[in-house]
Amino acid sequence: MKGGREHRVPLSNAALAALPRNTRPEGLVFPGYRASRPLGPITLLQLAKKLGSPNVHGFRSSFRDWAAEATNFPNHVVEMALAHKVGNKVEAAYRRGDLFTKRAKLMTTWGQFSGKTPISSAVIPFQKFS
Repeated sequence: MKGGREHRVPLSNAALAALPRNTRPEGLVFPGYRASRPLGPITLLQLAKKLGSPNVHGFRSSFRDWAAEATNFPNHVVEMALAHKVGNKVEAAYRRGDLFTKRAKLMTTWGQFSGKTPISSAVIPFQKFS
């Protein structure tokens, strides 16, 4: 993470179903060379390119647009899902939680949406990793 802070990500049932069977929910989804460390950002970018999606930022932007246009989730919940800082320094001083339960509901809704049949053939469906 750029911010150097821990960012817990609630995984929807759709996301969990796409993971390899040997992945444990309490562990890292993408372990690196050492099992206790995550993959580095360059490795994830190379994987995205190999899968035909070199623009990871476009994926995040698509999520942000969908959340704003198709849901009623508050802006701060969506921004926290993207690991963005929310509010000014004063607000940040009082905001100690990470809205994990609310973000879990957002991720479940995203999982349901992303599992639907694409409207356009230009949309690339998610692939299940094995």
